[in-house]
Amino acid sequence: MTGSMSAIDPRAAKFARRKRVNRVAVALSLGAMLFGLFWLAWILWETVRLGVGGLVMATFTQSTPPPNEVGGLANAIYGSFLMVMLATFVGAPIGIMAGIYLAEYNTKGWLASVTRFVNDILLSAPSIVIGLFVYAVVVARFKTFSGWAGVMALALIVIPVVIRTTENMLQLVPAGLREAAYALGAPKWKVVLGITLKAARAGVVTGILLAVARIAGETAPLLFTALSNQFWTSNLDGPVASLPVTIFKFAMSPYENWQHLAWAGVFLITVAVLGLNVLARVLTRQKN
Repeated sequence: MTGSMSAIDPRAAKFARRKRVNRVAVALSLGAMLFGLFWLAWILWETVRLGVGGLVMATFTQSTPPPNEVGGLANAIYGSFLMVMLATFVGAPIGIMAGIYLAEYNTKGWLASVTRFVNDILLSAPSIVIGLFVYAVVVARFKTFSGWAGVMALALIVIPVVIRTTENMLQLVPAGLREAAYALGAPKWKVVLGITLKAARAGVVTGILLAVARIAGETAPLLFTALSNQFWTSNLDGPVASLPVTIFKFAMSPYENWQHLAWAGVFLITVAVLGLNVLARVLTRQKN
């Protein structure tokens, strides 16, 4: 009896110790979560408190003003929208096709390994490095800042995100779907377009939305490429205004009207990025 009790006691002590460690781990996890939520809530509150006051009709109808004059952010909003949409239009198809190649045509070849390695580097590379690269290749060579250079820099940020998401989503499609299509005599390209890509479309669209959300707030690449412009322009051959660069410039200024516009721009970008992330979550939930 004594031997049995002595055998049980170490196990009970080990179980009690594990419970104490578990409580400590849970408490630390909750503390870290609350710490992050506190700062997030504070940032959102300050953004709403200071940004909503700057949202007037002139913000959406007038271009950026000189110091201490009335104006808005219309040219910056339009410039950001134009460059983000063109970058997505250029980068998303390239990323989708590369992801299809990695997931469907060459999963373990040397070219696939090199592509994944380069893609991982691009994913982790700071955006300012990409901006400096485009500056050296495009801006310095043509001796002018331009919206096209900004589009190129943003597209280089979109491509690796879409590649990774597309490849992962296609790999989650059950192999039985492909085998059933092959058994019916469908060619490879038709299986990819009609079966696997269709099954993974929600995840692919989610990746594109996440890439758009990322480039919507990028400032550093545009400082080296598109620079800025205080006037309304649709010509991408020269400098083009963008919302992130305008926020950066206005927030650093001593002029009160520019600071109000900077907070209004911060609010607009926050709402846009938050909306894109929520939409991506909704699409992912529907897929599951």
